[in-house]
Amino acid sequence: MMREWNFGAADHERTNVHGSGISLGHPVGATGGRMLATLARELNRRQAHYGLETMCIGGGQGLAAVFERVASR
Repeated sequence: MMREWNFGAADHERTNVHGSGISLGHPVGATGGRMLATLARELNRRQAHYGLETMCIGGGQGLAAVFERVASR
């Protein structure tokens, strides 16, 4: 996909920044929580506004969610 869409170096900095759930490891059933925690930390680290989490959840199903970082007081 990245080659087909002509992604450049800047795109690679924003796409799948820490690899997949398999490469990072997680207990069965904890994919969403692990990915959300990583996404939240990365949003804070980069001071980004939005983050996208996508995953395969088995049996031909999938899930995608967009999260917004809001500033704490």
